[in-house]
Amino acid sequence: MWPHPADAHQGSGNSGRRRKVRDVNNNSNRSSRALSVPALGGEQSLNRYLSEIKKFPVLKPEQEYMLAKRYQEHEDPDAAKQLVTSHLRLVAKIAMGYRGYGLPVSDLISEGNVGLMQGVKKFEPDRGFRLATYAMWWIKASIQEFILRSWSLVKMGTTAAQKKLFFNLRRMKKNLEAYEDSDLAPNDVAKIAKDLGVPEQEVVNMNRRMMMGGDSSLNVSMRSDEEGSGQWQDWLTDDRPLQDETVANKEEASVRHDMLVDALDALNDREKHILTERRLTDNPQTLEELSQVYDVSRERIRQIEVRAFEKLQKAMQRVAGEKMLTAA
Repeated sequence: MWPHPADAHQGSGNSGRRRKVRDVNNNSNRSSRALSVPALGGEQSLNRYLSEIKKFPVLKPEQEYMLAKRYQEHEDPDAAKQLVTSHLRLVAKIAMGYRGYGLPVSDLISEGNVGLMQGVKKFEPDRGFRLATYAMWWIKASIQEFILRSWSLVKMGTTAAQKKLFFNLRRMKKNLEAYEDSDLAPNDVAKIAKDLGVPEQEVVNMNRRMMMGGDSSLNVSMRSDEEGSGQWQDWLTDDRPLQDETVANKEEASVRHDMLVDALDALNDREKHILTERRLTDNPQTLEELSQVYDVSRERIRQIEVRAFEKLQKAMQRVAGEKMLTAA
């Protein structure tokens, strides 16, 4: 059965409590069917769970598309199950990246699985992107919300600045080679505050609060009651992206590039040049520079840029629609 977020860590680490999570369509007008997937309970079963999810095959693009269409059009629970189980490894990998917040990894994975199901529910295969690319954001959002709920307000806080610091401070301290469990040097505080766009005092306060949380050692055995069960670091040695994640990102970039090239054909040469120089280059030209090229006012260049961008947006929608028809 699937672990439910309401039964996840609530300060006591009672990750053994579980209840069914209903089918991803959550249709209140008919009975729901629980997804039958590997059980994830307490820490003692996590080693077995991580081994079991390796057995699910990675879907080929055409397989994923057909399953997603079946679920989108018919709410087929079997199609949803295959989409979910083929991405459980992606959830586990993402969850490992949040292991430093003092919460059981099994709970983080459980929450990520909930996010994955939401991603499957809302996935639109005709947009031309892979599920891994789309679901990744649902998975991360679900895990982050769980972490924020689990940390007390005394430790964390709820403002936008505090949330930004909470999920970025450890990484930035590591990049600055600052000691994890000590106060930050004034110059490090200033740099972090500037990079994140938050007040320096917020950086100092958050660092002290997070120092109270502590991290779990990666040398701890995955199963405390069994020798030779392996350590957490055995699962974390390869930081490279998963194969399906890499393929999905490359395919998304390729599709976006092809759509942009096709859509740019809707612009005349002047519009295409101005829009490219203003919005599609690493070093955009100024209105003044382009006004000299075309011997018109800066305001006229701005008008052409706005009009060209609007035409490009409409063309992108048309191109996307054509791709949907050809893919169907």
